Amino acid sequence: MSRALSIDEKFLGARILIVDDEEINVRFLNRVLQKAGFQIVSGVNDARLALDEVASFKPDLVVLDLHMPWVDGFDILEKLRMNQPEGDYLPVLVLTGDMSSEVRLRALAAGARDFLYKPFDNTEVLLRIRNLLEFRHLHKSLADQNLELEIRVVERTREVEKAKYELLQRLALAAEFRDDVTGDHTRRVGIISHELALHCGMSLEDAEVIRLAAPLHDIGKIGISDNVLLKDQTLTSNEYSVMMLHTVMGARILSGSENPVMRKAEEIAATHHERWDGGGYPNGLKEEEIPLSGRVVSIADVFDALVHERPYKPAWAWADAVNEIRKESGKKFDPRLVAAFLQIEESGQLKVLLAQHEAGLNDIHIQRTDTPPEMFA
Repeated sequence: MSRALSIDEKFLGARILIVDDEEINVRFLNRVLQKAGFQIVSGVNDARLALDEVASFKPDLVVLDLHMPWVDGFDILEKLRMNQPEGDYLPVLVLTGDMSSEVRLRALAAGARDFLYKPFDNTEVLLRIRNLLEFRHLHKSLADQNLELEIRVVERTREVEKAKYELLQRLALAAEFRDDVTGDHTRRVGIISHELALHCGMSLEDAEVIRLAAPLHDIGKIGISDNVLLKDQTLTSNEYSVMMLHTVMGARILSGSENPVMRKAEEIAATHHERWDGGGYPNGLKEEEIPLSGRVVSIADVFDALVHERPYKPAWAWADAVNEIRKESGKKFDPRLVAAFLQIEESGQLKVLLAQHEAGLNDIHIQRTDTPPEMFA
């Protein structure tokens, strides 16, 4: 019979559940299916057990009677539809002796995919079952293809974002080389910012985003002319106005991405020169109006700049730089973050991290300059 009906062998392994309160009907349909070559058939004649059987048996198709004691088929249809996972497709073939059009329409509206009256023709019921299984197979194949396409899009987007980040990282490094011959300031700012973020209670994931985003904080310097950026004397008011533009230019360069690292980098570029007392730039934000990321990087940026030589100044002594951070608590810097910074410094952890960085002994977590793939998920 299965050959005459041209039932594909892949459907003969389908899991079929029969729900009918008449045991004789369950046994009869089971024999019809077994004779046609279907190998995995289960049946229940107590409708109260139907949903539990669906959960445990995990059918590919349900053959359902409607009028049963305790729980009728309409209730089962409704609960199957409510419990069905999004994107899943479980076909239900209704077999009933009730020939009223109202019942037929109600069953189809409740989620039945096909409908046959009892007594049924064996060949017809097998054809209906075959067609429903074919449709389920096509639905699953389409869902799998859609999932594969979504995965490819995510992977491609991740690759593009990663390439963009690496390009911007190199651009930031090029900007940094103009007033830092080592070009290492950006990475040190990332290390200090990461440690400070962790110390003030930021999650590991958020602190990692800060570590990756912080090195891009001064990318806007690429647009500042050498006669301003490299001037070894006090800037005039006009020159200082030009210098302040690097925050706006940096944020603009970094804008437009949906990636969390790039969004955070944009935020940092725009706000790392704001001051806790409201006297910073470009927007004069104060206290917690300034994003936490900007407040964190502000301390890291200033401290590292103080202890390293720049065209306009010699390197400060470590202790003097620490005292400067302490002195600016509540003025330039968030007092809570200053307290956290001082705890890190007093513990010796800051010197250890920077010494390891200088010696190239940092673990992979700190040393890598590219961003891990999960940051672009």
